[in-house]
Formats: sequence, structure tokens, C-alpha cells
Amino acid sequence: MIISDKSVRRPVFATVISALLVILGLASLGSLPVRQYPDVDSPVVSIETSYRGASAEVIETKVTQVVEDVIAGIEGIEKLTSTSRDERSDIRVEFSLTRDIDAAANDIRDRVSRVVDQLPTEADPPEIAKVDNTRRAVMYLNLTSDRHTGLELTDFADRYLIDRFSTVPGVARVQISGARRYAMRIWLSREALAARSLTVADVENSLRSENVELPAGRLESTSLEFTLRTATGFAAEKDFSKLVVGRGPDGQLVTLGEVADVRIGAENERSIARSNGIDAVSLAVEQLSRANSVAVSREVQKEMEAVASELPEGMVLAVNYDRAEFIEASMREVFKALFIAISLVLVVIYLFLGSFRVTLIPALVVPVSVVATFIVMAALGYTINILTLLGLVLAIGLVVDDAIVVLENIYRRIEDGQKPLLAALEGSNEIGFAVIATTLVLVAVFVPLSFIEGDIGRLFREFGITLAAAVLFSSLVALTLTPMLSSKMLHRRSLGSGLTRKVDNQFRRFAAAYRRALVKVIAFPWLAAFAVLLLTVLAAWMLRLLPTEYAPSEDRGAFFILLRAPEGASLEYMDRYAREMEAILLEEIGDSDSVRRFLTRLPGTWGGAEVNSARAIVLLENWNQREESDKEIGARLRERLDELPGVRSFVSHGSSFGMRADSRPVEMVLGRQQLPGEKAPDGHCGRPGPLRYTGCLPGFDRPDTRNHAGFKAGDDLY
Repeated sequence: MIISDKSVRRPVFATVISALLVILGLASLGSLPVRQYPDVDSPVVSIETSYRGASAEVIETKVTQVVEDVIAGIEGIEKLTSTSRDERSDIRVEFSLTRDIDAAANDIRDRVSRVVDQLPTEADPPEIAKVDNTRRAVMYLNLTSDRHTGLELTDFADRYLIDRFSTVPGVARVQISGARRYAMRIWLSREALAARSLTVADVENSLRSENVELPAGRLESTSLEFTLRTATGFAAEKDFSKLVVGRGPDGQLVTLGEVADVRIGAENERSIARSNGIDAVSLAVEQLSRANSVAVSREVQKEMEAVASELPEGMVLAVNYDRAEFIEASMREVFKALFIAISLVLVVIYLFLGSFRVTLIPALVVPVSVVATFIVMAALGYTINILTLLGLVLAIGLVVDDAIVVLENIYRRIEDGQKPLLAALEGSNEIGFAVIATTLVLVAVFVPLSFIEGDIGRLFREFGITLAAAVLFSSLVALTLTPMLSSKMLHRRSLGSGLTRKVDNQFRRFAAAYRRALVKVIAFPWLAAFAVLLLTVLAAWMLRLLPTEYAPSEDRGAFFILLRAPEGASLEYMDRYAREMEAILLEEIGDSDSVRRFLTRLPGTWGGAEVNSARAIVLLENWNQREESDKEIGARLRERLDELPGVRSFVSHGSSFGMRADSRPVEMVLGRQQLPGEKAPDGHCGRPGPLRYTGCLPGFDRPDTRNHAGFKAGDDLY
């Protein structure tokens, strides 16, 4: 072949090709982002709106439906899911894979801004973020102090930490759990108000009209001017206590201090965070829906190092949970497997060829092919993840095949007495088209993986293309670098050794035994056919016995505990059982080497008014420092938590392959049979037959992309 002839006759040509592949590959490797799995997440934008004091029904009609109606027609929406609960509306908008997340978020902001004035006056403005609000945070930071109150910790976090960490590349937002923000707490006395013929509305109107700061214009002279400021806002308890809220029955002025207890306190006392049972403020760092978890974690830790020197004396900022720790550990294991695979391949080659010089050629060729694969990965926007690395591990065996086929043909000719240069030329020419044909067959096998539809196709797209690229580069290197090195490094004296002769003798005995067995089988062909049929049936039967699952279970070094109390349970009720759970976890820390630390949060969900739940993140020791898996530890703790009489406990382990952490194997929706001619609930246009989500707006025939429960039009609801 022309390329192998040129490589043998012009060794610098082959060297430069391989050197360029290595240089470009290493440069591409430095630019590749690191993820646990390929990017299978769709672009997601979340809309969150808080409306204090409102019930779930009011949230649904006054907030959620208003926002859903205005964003329903945005281009590229795949799924729109909303959740309305007391005091909070959460809307999750999932776009198609081709939709740019920044453009989608801008479209959402533009549409929502049109209906802000239609929302209740008391509702907070909707918060729009390029983050999936159904996913857990990538990191939880823990702020504690032995001399500062929760109010002071929260104030410091709001002023200095939130903005610092929110600007880290890849971070979507930072949320505080256990926050205690400064507020003036006013506890009204019913008896005092009634005695003075006043109502709560009178107090509220006075606060709204008097506790304001209005523009006062300028004071001008011929040479100077001053901006005037009216300091009418209240800042201290005594200022609020002196506020006149009305007149009593006798016309006397009534101050707020006469009808209420005024004191500085926390704006919201319905949120608690503790680390190992110690009061803390927890910062949840949420990443962008397509951000690199490992890169985000590293950048956040760099920012933590910069912040550490600026913390007030007594404050400690630490990482309580880092999801990237498991990802990095997984990557290390895959890199270790890659190194072991290359080492074993070289050992096997040496055992069979018995020459260090001969073994050195594949030892140079295989890394060149693997490193060159990163060029294609970078050009296509792929990432270094577990599946692409496993593809490279698998490619080791395929990559070395091309080099060994060419090398063995040249090796055989040198053994027969040919000169190394002539053997390299004729040997590579003789086997060149066979190498190309084999490469094309392998590419034809792996490339179609990239065209599979759905989540499976998105998951294995990078795997198939990476494997195909490695095989293509191996063919190029096998036809350039391998014959060139063979012509320079091999000679008759370097071939063979005592070990080689022993291996050859052993294989000759195996070949003789195989020949005798083959002669007997050929004499009875029906026996061979029956054996093949029997093995096929047996394999099919055993295949049916094998369990199936979407993703294997993983020990992620952490798990979650959720406690849920009956509806209507108070925060004090929930906190009492949360402390009992913490006592069990503290015993686990003291009695075993499995649990490192834990973070408790009340309520168990972000936002909302429900306080009948609590969540704990249990961080385990490193995998090499404990004997039990996370499933075994979780099962043992579940048995003890089930003994708590007033709550239900759930232990949840992380999911794999980009599935949402709250994904469940089976979800069911209960409904009823729709009567003929009856309209579907909530005014949706119905049709005779089973109750279905039809995707129609009330009173209209056009399709509606609103999807409150994640259904598609036409899905049965029973």
C-alpha cells in the first residue's frame, strides 16, 4: 500500500504523523470537560413563585395557571410540569435537545414579564433559573459558628457568600436552608385591639403608609445644591412601638406598642438546618442543567479557599456533601482499568512473541491510537465520562489487533529469512487491505449505536463514536508507525527466546489435541448440530432468568433519609422526631466506621409551607475505609427508623445514568371512568370513553402544552 510504503521508505513521515496525533490528542484532552455520564439532560428552565399565606388551590388558580398559559406557546417545549402547594408554585419547563438553554430562559423571562402585573400583589416576583428544580444540589456547604447566632450567620451568608458562590462558572443559584433573616416581629394582642376598636387591617395600613421613605427633592442655592432625604423608615423596636395605628373610642392616639409586642427576630422560623446535630446554615449549590459537576465542585472549593481568610472569627465554612466526590472516584477506577488493560495486553504479547523489541512496538502504537481519539471527542463536543472511558478500555483489545496483525506478518517473514526492510514493505502490503476491511466492519458495528432513539441512544452516542474513532486511528497507525518501527527495530537475532519456544511447544500440543477432536466431530456432523441447538436453547432459557434493569445500582458514598409526619403536624412535632433520627445517626458515627457526617434539613423540601417533613443527607466514609455498602447501612438504619412511632421513614439512594434523584420504578395515577358526553375535569375538553388528558385549553380547540402531571395528550389517566 502507498501509505505503508511511504512510511517504511520515509520513517520521518510516519513519525511526524504519530507525533501530530499525540500532540493534538493531548491538547484536546485538556479541553474536554469531565462528567460522570454523557449529557442526556434536556435543557430545563424552572419558574418558582412564592405567595405567603396562600393555599394550594389559590396558588394553582392565581399563579400557576396564569404563568402556564403565557409560556405554553414557546418554541421547543417538550414537557411542562407544574406543582402547586401551600405558599409556593413550581413550574418545570423541559425543552428539546436542540434548544439553546440561554435563549429558552430569555423567552421564558419575556413571557412571564407580561403577566407579572396579573399575579396577586402579595406574591413575590417569579424566580426563573436555568436549573432543574427536581434535582438535588451538587454541593451542600455548611456555615457554623461557636459565637454567632443564626441571625448573624444568615446575614453574613446573604451579604457575602451567596453572591460569591452564585458567580462561580456553572452555578445556577445558591439556596439557604435554616436561614434566620432579620425582621421586625409584631405579635398583636386581640384583647388590646378589641378594647381600642381597632383591627389587624388598621395596623397593616398604618405600617404600609408610615414605614416608607419618599423622595424629597433638592435644596438649591447659587453655588451649592443638596439632595433631601426624608428619614421616615423605622429601624428599631422603639420606632415601631411609637407608630400611631389609629384612634381609640375616646379619640386618643393609639401606638403600636400598646396593642402589640414588638421585637427583632427571624423573618421565618419555619426552617431548620443542623450538621451532626449542631445548628448551622446550609448553602445548597445548584448547577446549571448542562454544567460539569466536577468542574463546578472544583471552582466552588477554590472560592471557599479565597473566602476562608475573610470569615469572621469563630465562623467555619465546610463542605458537608459533594456529589463530585463519587464522580471523581468513579473516573479514577476507570482510568485504573484502562491502565490494567494496556498492561495485560503487553504482557500477553510478550508471552507469545518472547521479545522485548517486538513487544515495544504495540506498546508505542496503542497509546498513540487512544490519545488520538480525544481529537474526535473534542471536535464533536463530547466529554470525558465513564462510558467514553469504558469505550477506550474496550478499544484496547480492538486497537492492538491491527498492530499485531501487521507486526505478526512482518515477524513471520523475518523468521523466514527476509531482510527487515523488505519484510516490512511486503508484509504490510500483503495485510494492508485486510486491516482496512476489518476496521470498516468494526466501524459499521459501533457507529449505529449513535442513531438509537431516546435516552438509550443519547446515553451511548458518545460511546459508539469514541470506539469507532479509536479503531480508525488504530488502522492508520498500524499502517504507518508499525511497519516503520518493525523495519528499524526487528532483526533475526532479536526474535525468539526460551520462553517463546516453551509457549510454542505448548500450543503445538494444544493444536494436535484440537485436530484429533475435530476429526471425531466431523465424522458425526449431526452430533455437532445437536450440541449447537442445545446450547442455543439453553442460552435463551438462561437469558429469560436474568434480571433486567435500566442502570446498575451504585454505592455513591451517601444516601438520603426522609421523615414524613401526618398532615398538619407542626414544626415542633417534626423537629422532635428529627432529633431522634439524629440521635440514631450520632450513635452510628460513634459505633461504626461507616458514617462520616450528616446534614438535617426541616422542612424536607425547599420552600412551601409544609413543615411535616425532614430530610437528612448521610455522608459515608470512603469506600476503602468501610466494609458495608450504602445499601446495607441504609437497610440497618431503616430498621431503627421504622421504630419511630409518629412518622414514616424512607431511605433513598442515588440514581444512575442521569435519572432524576426522585425517579421511581413505577408511578400510577388513579382516576375514574368518564361518562359518555361528560367533560373532563378542570374544564379540559373531553371525549366519550376513558378519562384522558386531551391537551386542550378550556373552551378552545387548540392544543395545550400544559402538563400538570407529566402526561402527554392521549395518555390514559387510570
